[in-house]
Formats: sequence, C-alpha cells, structure tokens
Amino acid sequence: MHQLQSAWWVFPSAEHSRFVHLLGAMHLASLFARRIDQSLRSAFDDTPSPALVEETLRLAGLLHDAGHGPFGHFFDHEVLAQWHIDHEVIGRHLVTHQLAEHITGLRSSPNGAFASGESVDPMWVAWIMADADVEGYTPPRWLRALKPILCGPATVDNLDYVPRDAYMCGISLGPVEVQRLIHYTFVSGDTIVLHGHATAALEMFLASRLYMYLNVYHHRTGRRFDLSMREVFAETVAELLPGNPLEHMGAFLQLNDWAVLDAVQRWQTDPPGTTRRRLGEAWARITSRQLTWHLAYETIVHHGMHTSNLHERITSSLPANARGARLEVDVATARIAPHNPMTEHGFVHIYDPLEGTIEEKRIAELVARLPQHNQVVRVFTDDPDAIRAIHDATEQALSA
Repeated sequence: MHQLQSAWWVFPSAEHSRFVHLLGAMHLASLFARRIDQSLRSAFDDTPSPALVEETLRLAGLLHDAGHGPFGHFFDHEVLAQWHIDHEVIGRHLVTHQLAEHITGLRSSPNGAFASGESVDPMWVAWIMADADVEGYTPPRWLRALKPILCGPATVDNLDYVPRDAYMCGISLGPVEVQRLIHYTFVSGDTIVLHGHATAALEMFLASRLYMYLNVYHHRTGRRFDLSMREVFAETVAELLPGNPLEHMGAFLQLNDWAVLDAVQRWQTDPPGTTRRRLGEAWARITSRQLTWHLAYETIVHHGMHTSNLHERITSSLPANARGARLEVDVATARIAPHNPMTEHGFVHIYDPLEGTIEEKRIAELVARLPQHNQVVRVFTDDPDAIRAIHDATEQALSA
C-alpha cells in the first residue's frame, strides 16, 4: 500500500510503498544496534548476543507498520476506531500469532549467528515496536532501554520516512543527518541517550519533520480527499471486511489500497440502485478529483489557542444566506516535541559531555528553540458560494 495515503493523489511521484519504508527502517535498526552494542553490554550484563539484539530491532523496524489497513492511519480513524483498536494492536497480534513461528525460527542476523540456544521472542518485537505497554508483560531491562529507537522523536521509523517521503515528493529539506544522530547515540543508565554534540542535528531533523507534516502529510488537498472519502469509506470497507480484523484476519490480510480501488471500480457496473453501485459512483468522483469539499479557511495556531466548539462558533457567526452550507472543521496536529519534556514520556535524553550527566536543562532549551505551532486549523465547505462568509465567520470565532 502507498506510504503517503491520500497525499499520493497530491504528489504523483510519491509512488513508494510502506514496504520500502519498512526495509529502510529495518536497515536503520541494524545501524543503531551495531552502534549501541558496547554501551548496552556495559549497562546490562544479561544482554543477549549482538546478533540477537540486532535481529530483534530489525524485526521491529520491518514489522512496526504490519497492522496497517488500506490508506494507513485513515483506516485507523474511520474503521478500526469502532472496535477501540488501531494498526499497532493488529500489528502486535500478527507478530505474536501469524508471524511468531517464523520469528522464533530465525537463528542469525545479517552480521552473524545467534549464540547457541538463542531465539527472538516475538513478545520482544511486539513490545518494542509500539509505544503502549503490553498488559501483563514485563520486558527484559536491556530491551526496555532500547525503546526510544522505535518510539521517540528520532526513531528508525521517522528517520527513514522524513527524508524518503521528501525525496519522493520532490521536496528539498534542510540537512537530515541520520548518520550523525546514530553515531552519537548510546546507552547510559537505563535508557538510550543522545550526546550533546548531536543536539543541532536533532533540532534540524525535528524542524524538517514539522515541515513535512505541515506541507505533505497534512496538505490541504490531501485533507479534501480525506473528507470526501470519509463519507463512503467505512461503508465501503464493510462490504469487503465482515467485522473486527482480529476476528477476520484472513479477510483483513487481503485488503490494501489496490484491493479497495479495484473493488469500487468494478462496482460502477453493478445494477443501478444497489449499494455497491452508489459507492462505486462516489469513488469515481473522488478518484477523478470531483471533490465535495472546498477550502474556506486555513491557519496555523499555537498550543493553547481555543479551538473547541469551533464549528458551533462559526455557524453562529454566519449570515443567514450562508447557513445552509455544510462545513467541516479540520484540526490537524503537527507535534514534534512535548510541551513539557520533563513530565512527558518518550522524549530524548541528552548527555552533557562537560557535566558527564543527562542534563534536563539542555532538553528544555532544545524544546524552547523548536517551532511551537502545532495545529493546522482548516474549515471546508461543500458550497463554493459560501467560502467568503465562512472565512470571515471563522476569523471572528478564532479572535473572540
């Protein structure tokens, strides 16, 4: 399936799949594993062989997106949410069930064989590849220390997709020094830390990542596609998937972008008046860019700006001749760092070589230097004649 979901329709050269991204993440996991090996062993005397650690991280990089359905995160929001699960839940299920035998059967990484009697525990892979803990499972200490390589501000995931997606979309980013970030990563105490000499490289990477969110992943036209698909997507998937993927894994594994697009194209020739004919015709309008929704307002806001009840506040400010128009308020979050890195889990630890300690002050200073806007607020309407009125009403609502 496409790496960029509906943004693929905006950037025609972005033909790359999630699979090539996963191969890249797997490769970066190898580089991290080799770099931190010595410091990991110094911190934890129960660390298994270098090859086993490397292969555990490689598998997590390769499989961390295995649970995605058609159109990626959009599938999470529009389909999986009804069962209170997401692609990470499905991915972990695949790792510990369908793929478990393959994982435990491995006996080497590309750089060497495991020690005698060693094998990768699928639970190691399942635990480290997603942020949430696994209920009832306590990972070994050496594995817990490596979590930031898969879950954090600069991981094998985003260190691959940011430069890859930019290249495939034809976007020129500032320098993303992946090799420098890997070189200055090591284990100290009970976690991964970044040497202070790489702080500037991390800062540049996070700024590049924010740029990609604002200009690619949350592109205004991509959001128009999402809004148009939202009207038919869940109903379409219900025709192809009989229920919760965890209970219908065989059917789920047959679903990808092309399975959906091929099905809805065939439905266009179904008998008139049928559900599938109606859905097929709706999808034909989407894929030919006859989109229902038009952009009426767009701004970037800082954390703390009051955006709740914005739909109601806009509607109440509309003139009478525009109140018949439908409107959608779309708030897209582009967060690259915590608002308070001292209290929020998952942000980077920075090692100060002069003090010989992890310095909280340096972390706070880094976050303070990063761009602080993190929400793109857009208002869309299905009535082009109401755009001006909705724009003015939104301005009034946000300034109140």
